[in-house]
Amino acid sequence: MSHDLVQRLAEICLALPETEQRISHGEPCWFIRGKKQFVSFDDHHHGADWISFWCAAPEGSQRTLVESDPETFFVPPYVGHRGWLGVRLDGDPDWEEIEEIVIEAYLTVAPKTLAAQVLKESG
Repeated sequence: MSHDLVQRLAEICLALPETEQRISHGEPCWFIRGKKQFVSFDDHHHGADWISFWCAAPEGSQRTLVESDPETFFVPPYVGHRGWLGVRLDGDPDWEEIEEIVIEAYLTVAPKTLAAQVLKESG
């Protein structure tokens, strides 16, 4: 199951400009231009009961999403204090919403030229 989730998440992340996937801290992660990480897969990290991903998030969105749906969203360890968002993938994930969240994560850390390219393509 986790392989299928990684594959689906990878398709979304790698569709964005100048992204690449590599292993970091034992999990698949996605980077912009090989430097700036914007998404990290989480397969039962430190014994967690779920499969999820962690991602960069625009200022204020972590709190809003966690408060609105704590069954799906959470503050991840290590990076949560920087505003990153945890998103559970177990159950029946809403892949359209996940794609929107991943794009927002990308836009949060991408250089302005790449962000403008994504905004132009989506608008």
